[in-house]
This record gives sequence, C-alpha cells and structure tokens, in this order.
Amino acid sequence: MAALSGKVVLVTGASKGIGAAIAASLAAEGASVIAHYGRDLAGAEAALSTIPAERKTFISADQGQPDSMDGLWQAALAWRGRIDAVVLNAAVMLVDGGIDDGIDAWDSAWDSQWRINVLAPTRLMRHAVRHYREVGGGVLITISSWAAQRGVTNPAMLAYAASKAAVKAAAQSIARGYAKDNILSYVVAPGVVRTRMSEDFAASQGGEDKVTAMLAMGEWVPPSDIGELVAFLATGKVRHLTGATLDVNGASYVR
Repeated sequence: MAALSGKVVLVTGASKGIGAAIAASLAAEGASVIAHYGRDLAGAEAALSTIPAERKTFISADQGQPDSMDGLWQAALAWRGRIDAVVLNAAVMLVDGGIDDGIDAWDSAWDSQWRINVLAPTRLMRHAVRHYREVGGGVLITISSWAAQRGVTNPAMLAYAASKAAVKAAAQSIARGYAKDNILSYVVAPGVVRTRMSEDFAASQGGEDKVTAMLAMGEWVPPSDIGELVAFLATGKVRHLTGATLDVNGASYVR
C-alpha cells in the first residue's frame, strides 16, 4: 500500500513549480490532493493532469487577501470531511523594494510579501491546528527558504528574506506548542530550485551561469526533490523530527 493511501492533503500554490511537484509526489504515494491556485485554473489542471480525477480537487483563493484563506479552508475541509496534512507552499518573491529603492516600492514590497508569505499561511496554520486538535493530530509542512537562515545576496530582497524567516518561526512555534497534541510541524528550506521564481532571481544576479557557479553541486535543485521530501514528511513517520528545518540546497549552505 502507498505511504499516503487514504490521506487528504491541502497544497497551496499547487499550479506550478514546487507546488505542482509536491502535488504530484503526494499523489504518487496515494494521497488525495486539494490543489489551491490563484487565478489560473487551466494552468493548475495542466500541472496536475497526471493525478486521477477522483483524487484531486481545485480551489481558488487570493493569497494576497489573507481572510480568503478562511473560505479556502472551509471548502477544502468540506471536500472529504477532513484534512490530514497541509503544505504551505504559495509565496511571492519580489526583486525590488530594497533600501536604495523609492519609499513607494519599499512599502509595496513589504506589504505584498508580508500578506502573501506570512499572514495568509499563518492563517491557514491557525485553521489546521484547530482542526488537528479536534481529530487527534495532523501534519503541517511549511516551505520557507535558505534566505530565512543566511539572508539574501541581493539586498533589494530584504522583505522576502524577512517574510520567510517569519513564517519559519511561526511553524517552529506551532511545533513546540502543540507537540503533545500530536501536531507535527516541519519546515523545508530550499536553495536555488528550478522554478520561474528562481530564474527571476538569477536574472537579478547577473544570469544563471553566475548563480550556478556558486552552487556546490553545480546545478539547481529539481522541484521533484522537494516534492519527494514533502511526501515523506506528510506521512508523519518520524514524529520526533517535528520542529526541524530541512535544508535542500545541494550542500551549498551547510549549518
């Protein structure tokens, strides 16, 4: 039997990149996937086309409006009557709004990334923890970034680094506060993953070759690596790993 057979997992930002890879890996292990997306339903359906229809559903919600997470949670819970794991993946990374930019750009970068990367996922954390306490436990997996530990190389991205550190701290606090309730909370901190977001970052740093030259393996992390790790964490098999931050960067940053 597949490791996640019969489990129901909500994945935010599941229509592309890391989120789509996570959804595919979860489904490969037998999970039924609730795929959150923003506006592009066609893109979400294409990204998750290999998942059997009876084991997926799509729900749209604007993560830029944190209170929309309430409706997302209610719709997700109504699909199968329970949620066994939540993967908080959706985020935005803006390569502007730094100290040398105008105050309007600064305010916009901090506001949007705080709402999308912190307020929305922590609102879903709240729903998940309350649900898990009622049903006897569950799993939270938060996708942070190595930027939360090491900072960013481009100081224009201060707000992004801060947002990823904030959501990481929230996930760790939940791990500590609710471990006795069988609520497991893990953090995954990717390095440079082959996604459009990372490609935009590379452009801001002088191109892909320059970024790749700084990586120990000389290659970017494939999204499937993140997907397979998340699928394992969703099983909850190693309970005492709760609270841990798992670095996935090919030894380019070792703590």
